[in-house]
Amino acid sequence: MKIIATNIGKPTTIFWNGKEEKTGIYKYPTSSPIALEKEVVANDTIANRKVHGGPDKACYLYSANHYPYWKDRYPGLSWDWGMFGENLSVGDMDDSQIRIGDVFRLGTALVQVSQPREPCYKLGVRFGDQEILRQFIEYGNPGTYVRVLEEGKVAAGDTLELVEASKNPLTITQFFSLLYAKEKDQEILQLALSNTSLPQGKRDKLKRFIKKGAI
Repeated sequence: MKIIATNIGKPTTIFWNGKEEKTGIYKYPTSSPIALEKEVVANDTIANRKVHGGPDKACYLYSANHYPYWKDRYPGLSWDWGMFGENLSVGDMDDSQIRIGDVFRLGTALVQVSQPREPCYKLGVRFGDQEILRQFIEYGNPGTYVRVLEEGKVAAGDTLELVEASKNPLTITQFFSLLYAKEKDQEILQLALSNTSLPQGKRDKLKRFIKKGAI
């Protein structure tokens, strides 16, 4: 899996529900490597630290393979890498094959897959259509956040190389589907609850979906 583009965003002012606010969703390719730090990508914009950044969301990766799908649906946009707010656009990354807890060498950094991206209204702002939130969820390929185990730099052309596969088979795609499913698959739910690489808060919220006698 090759890094196609490294992307960072500058603070951008948007208006939402009649209020002015800042966002870092408008990310664009850089001409130089980006530095992955423990809780952020250096020089990137994180407007809301409650939902972005931090040890479990230090960097966001999205597969470049999905760009043609979205370009067909939104041909009127000015397309460039970073459209989904990803720090890294990655070629041939398959969410259905990547396990939560997998450890990868990424440039000179070492990272661990932590959780899928859950879309918010700011993605809709960038696309000029809040309908993309439903479409993004239905499409089922959200990309992934990673935690940074060893800080380092990443450049376009670097590779994402698996160093250690998670012993828990839960994939990004499976967990993303579980999050939005009205009826929770109890076997997948068990995988999620037992996956210590998932943030504890995520697992705690899922406990209420356990059916009596199912687990």
